[in-house]
Amino acid sequence: MIDQQSNNKTCITAMQLAQQSLQQIEADLAHQHDDVLMVRHADHWMEQAHQRDIPLMLFGKLWHQGEVCILFADSNLGKSIVAVQVADGISKGEGSYPFDVEAPAQPVLYCDFELTDKQFEARYSVDYEYHYRFGKNFYRAELNPDMELPHEFADFDDYLIFSLERSVQQTGAKVLVIDNLTYLRSETERAQDALPLMKQLKALKNKYNLSILVLAHTPKRDTSMPITRNDLQGSKMLMNFCDSAFAIGESKADVNMRYLKQIKQRNTEQLYGEGNICLCQIAKPYNFLKYEFVGFGKEWEQLTRPADPEQELMMTNANNLKQQGLSLRQIGQQLGISHQKADRLIKAYAKLNPKV
Repeated sequence: MIDQQSNNKTCITAMQLAQQSLQQIEADLAHQHDDVLMVRHADHWMEQAHQRDIPLMLFGKLWHQGEVCILFADSNLGKSIVAVQVADGISKGEGSYPFDVEAPAQPVLYCDFELTDKQFEARYSVDYEYHYRFGKNFYRAELNPDMELPHEFADFDDYLIFSLERSVQQTGAKVLVIDNLTYLRSETERAQDALPLMKQLKALKNKYNLSILVLAHTPKRDTSMPITRNDLQGSKMLMNFCDSAFAIGESKADVNMRYLKQIKQRNTEQLYGEGNICLCQIAKPYNFLKYEFVGFGKEWEQLTRPADPEQELMMTNANNLKQQGLSLRQIGQQLGISHQKADRLIKAYAKLNPKV
């Protein structure tokens, strides 16, 4: 009996020693000097991550808290309209489906390098009167035309990054919107220029726990093809270093329509890919220019369709017969089609040839 108790004690002691040994290894890992790699047990990372807040939506599933996100599109598609709409919603903690804002209202710094103050006023007023009221959390910045580069800065780029950080400190901003990327680096399509830029933005994000939205241009693209990450200037480096990205496309089916497409995501699954894009139209119901959500659609339906010689010939023939004074039914009979299709062909011809 005494021997059995002794064996139990020995067994317990061995288990305790093994546990202590594991704890010591964990402690050694936790207190070791970190260099390029920070090595911890996987459970340590899980526990550490569990202490952090779950990233909340800032613009639906397209952008979450703590992300560096890129919004890119061709010129004159309304990137700035979307960006101001997003910033306004975050500053008030308000959004609407499918662009919900889960995060509470928080300070937003919008760096506007595109519009003058008068152009900004025109967009958010009724004929420069009856101004839209932005919330107290919305801060807007623009470049100072009288600025001279201080001697302690090597170039404008470094001075601008410094000013961005100082402005974040002054406003207490938790969200930073940069409109647009070309003012942070003049040649972002070159990888060696894009890499330092993204590193600086990441450093700002980590230092101040920011969420950053950066607007960027696309080079000339084939509008018959779906939008991909390769359409972003400096695409490889910028895409590698951002957390999420979405793009604006122009509908060729309806000149008043735009669509938003999810390009990259880390905190969610892809919901708004080429089979489920968000269709929107630009509207100004009173004094706020914005994107109004219309519905979901498929990207291929919005793309320029390659020319069909037979279809073009049919449209031309239908239009010529119309010019001769034939009715839709007579046109249909001559072409061997219904009068409804004859009507569609004539309308399509008129749309493609507005001066005819």
